[in-house]
Amino acid sequence: MNFVDFTISVGKPIPLGATLYSEGVNFAIFSRHATSVTLVLFDSQEKDSSYVEIPLGNKGGKTGDVWHILVHGLKAGACYLYRVNGPYQPERGHRFNPHKALLDPYAKALTSLENWDLGKSAGYDPDASKKDLSFSTVDTLLDMPRCTVIDDNDFDWQGDAPLNYPLRFSVLYETHVKGLTANPNSGVRHPGTYLGVIEKIPYLKELGVTSLEFLPLQEFNEREYPRINPNTGKMLTNYWGYSTMAFFAPKESYAADRSPGGQVRDFKLMVRELHKAGIEVILDIVFNHTAEGNEHGPTISFRGLDNSIYYTLEDNKRYYKNYSGCGNTVNCNNPIVRTFIMDCLHYWVVEMHVDGFRFDLGSILGRDQHGNLMESPPVLEHIAQDPILSSTKIIAEAWDAGGAYQVGWFPGGRWAEWNDRYRDDIRKYWRGDPKESRCLATRLSGSSDLYLRDGRKPFHSINFITSHDGFTLIDLVSYNHKHNEDNGEESRDGSDNNISYNYGSEGPTSDPILNKIREQQVKNFFATLLVSLGTPMLLGGDEIGRTQNGNNNAYCQDNEISWYDWTLLEKNKGLFRFVKEMITFRLSHPGFMRPEFYTGREGSYKAIPDINWYTDKGMSPDWDMLGYSLALQINGRRGEVARDRDDNDFFIMFNAGLDQVVFTIPPANDLKHWYRAVDTSMNSPNDILPNGSEKPLTLSYKYKVNARSMVILISKAPPNGDEL
Repeated sequence: MNFVDFTISVGKPIPLGATLYSEGVNFAIFSRHATSVTLVLFDSQEKDSSYVEIPLGNKGGKTGDVWHILVHGLKAGACYLYRVNGPYQPERGHRFNPHKALLDPYAKALTSLENWDLGKSAGYDPDASKKDLSFSTVDTLLDMPRCTVIDDNDFDWQGDAPLNYPLRFSVLYETHVKGLTANPNSGVRHPGTYLGVIEKIPYLKELGVTSLEFLPLQEFNEREYPRINPNTGKMLTNYWGYSTMAFFAPKESYAADRSPGGQVRDFKLMVRELHKAGIEVILDIVFNHTAEGNEHGPTISFRGLDNSIYYTLEDNKRYYKNYSGCGNTVNCNNPIVRTFIMDCLHYWVVEMHVDGFRFDLGSILGRDQHGNLMESPPVLEHIAQDPILSSTKIIAEAWDAGGAYQVGWFPGGRWAEWNDRYRDDIRKYWRGDPKESRCLATRLSGSSDLYLRDGRKPFHSINFITSHDGFTLIDLVSYNHKHNEDNGEESRDGSDNNISYNYGSEGPTSDPILNKIREQQVKNFFATLLVSLGTPMLLGGDEIGRTQNGNNNAYCQDNEISWYDWTLLEKNKGLFRFVKEMITFRLSHPGFMRPEFYTGREGSYKAIPDINWYTDKGMSPDWDMLGYSLALQINGRRGEVARDRDDNDFFIMFNAGLDQVVFTIPPANDLKHWYRAVDTSMNSPNDILPNGSEKPLTLSYKYKVNARSMVILISKAPPNGDEL
């Protein structure tokens, strides 16, 4: 790059960010309280490259609160940062510092991230917890990652568009881009990358999931935690990525292509190939806080651009309100921040073709500038009603670290929610807690107690047993207590309320009886999840028995604790087969994906109730007197499931007790007969029988359901020659 070749003109204030045109690059950045803004252009991405500083106030333009300039002749791949000056008055919320190099909030890619070591580039202070952040004259320009100009037209989408499956026809799979293939035994050529995900498409297709929900992949500093694993002596990292600093930028370290902008091309390639395979892409996105932390934290972008606009501050504006538990809270309903959030979502949908978002600590998006929960939060309503996002999945984690809990009444309209009530109630039932059969029935039925009152549907409940935050499924049935010693926090981190049970021995065991119980319970969880009304979400790796060795908060473990161990696919091939067949079973039967809640009343179609509940004796239950067993019959007629054909009827029996229970089964409707499709107490391959191979029951209308197991029967017209 030869700086003398460039000419400069005023440019224009919109769009914000660095926008590539045929004549050059337009730069536009917001700051209301700044007194000057300087654009820094680098000759290359190398740390010691030459650079030029262009004061926008002198050579650029300023329209309202937006500073802008057009640099003629500049191409894609150019690297840049900003310096912003203004008042340093922490008590008034202003923390401008011209010595701090700043990222563009609209940067679409970052490069030179190797400089971002332990927060050095942002002024990390190891004694920060002991003092307030003082005005520093240390220049961070050469230690900062650099923003990269991107050409959004430099990719052949081959006609691709977001798939946007309706929620009720979706099966979500939560995974980590790197963790999916980082293990050397993953068998891919590009481990830990977007391209590695592509290489696992055949596996994902075989499993049958419809949608990948990725942990955060917007750019963050994985080396921001200056802490050591006390057991290994190795540095801990930010593995999960819930510490975003560049919301438009896919993470560079997940790219195989490390040239400037390569992460954008690799991400788009991953999305395109997943879509070709019929698999959606959902992003976990973290608008509730940023990596700048509290008043002791580093200045990276927003704090140095206009701290009092971007963050929710205490009455003494030196301090940050902390509803995120991470030091700061983004001022989401400020009009400037709302625009930023909407621009970001539009970019990921329009330019990157993603199908949906899961909003981390979503309740923060419903707070005003004082931290109060709003009845009609503008940003949540805007997201729900935005015409560009009208088919995009929007999923809220409907709580925050400030005490808000909004599961069942998250504001804003069509939002789906992670349903932790489902998680907890199903865990309690299968653990054998007393008086949980009634809760099991409510969760199986779509959680109408939560979603019916405001007009939402069963599919707005994102049902899950496990997620990235907590035990894996095999650990849930192998540990009574968390084992987080490797996190370097003396195991104080992570939840103590795991609703888990080890069945007699903490951790792995060679006892075949105990291992049989654990495997059976894992199958019970999967089968329950996949026959429940609502949208199921699986934690990636649970289908092959992935363990974190009892660590229920592996946020800092970028190693074998978190990575998928692909040798488990062969070791636990029976479990994988069971999960695969259960997903197929669900997606083959509209009865499990009905758009409306059960009523329990006789419908207009043949006057048969959509659902009937039974005790093991075949009687209507007294809900206050139920023990550990319960049964239900589901009507699959087309008038009930809102499809153009009848589905089968189903009879499902649950037994969380310690003894075998003999269930009385009502006759099947329409002269059909009951066939066994699933019995979780049986060994593979008899635990689940694919379509056409189900086993007919005798006409005794009895079935012995073993301890800690469930059985699914399907009604079918017997072919000639069936022995009944």
